[in-house]
Amino acid sequence: MSESENSLFNQSLEKGLAVLRAFNAQRRTMNLAEVAEAASINKSSAQRMIHTLETLGYVRKHPQTKRFQLTPRVMEIGYNYLAADTLVDVANPFLAELAQTTGETTNLTEPDGLEMVYVARFVAPKFIPIHMPIGSRIPMYCTGSGRAYLSALGSDEAREVLISSDLKRHTQQTIIDFEEILRQIETTRRKGYAINNEELFLGDMTIAAPIIGSQGQPVAAVHVVAPTSRWTLEEAERRLAPAVIECARAIRTSIRTL
Repeated sequence: MSESENSLFNQSLEKGLAVLRAFNAQRRTMNLAEVAEAASINKSSAQRMIHTLETLGYVRKHPQTKRFQLTPRVMEIGYNYLAADTLVDVANPFLAELAQTTGETTNLTEPDGLEMVYVARFVAPKFIPIHMPIGSRIPMYCTGSGRAYLSALGSDEAREVLISSDLKRHTQQTIIDFEEILRQIETTRRKGYAINNEELFLGDMTIAAPIIGSQGQPVAAVHVVAPTSRWTLEEAERRLAPAVIECARAIRTSIRTL
């Protein structure tokens, strides 16, 4: 970063966002010291950030426990992104059609760093083993949507993502061998779709395809959930993969300015 760019960087805003990101499923409420530790800032900065966020309505203090927690106002930021995301508007009708055709839950995910983020979802009435609400994040290296996205990148770019990823095992099925993941990505390039067979969650299998933007680069991935209680891998590939590929192609055709 150049000196001029450094002078424009607002560290206070960075700290405020770090405080908001510090709250999660494991840290639903925190006291001031815990906020400082979780956000990697000193206690004085944490106090200023919490006070500002509380004044703005993004954080509140529980009257009995005196611990801080997020308020629903935080969701406004994420909702504004979804409302402004043209891809979601374009993809929704096709995702709905895919859900109707397959009878299974369909999802749209977009890349952010080393992860894919759920931005649209059509839930089928049938049982699904894992609930992934909008905003959920999954690693690229061991998921169908992640590998689908990586397959549409150049080989060097995909390799860089894997080098930067923490290749840890989530289930006994998780592939963590670097070269084997590269082979899976290459297979995805050849077939046009990726598979996740219980690598992130047991009972959860997905078929995914990349969505290519108007500039020729991948911008997202679409995937169908195929629970192992209803589908074998062979059946999912034979019956679901063609529909997923067609959905991704239809979305790509409808994209004009992404």
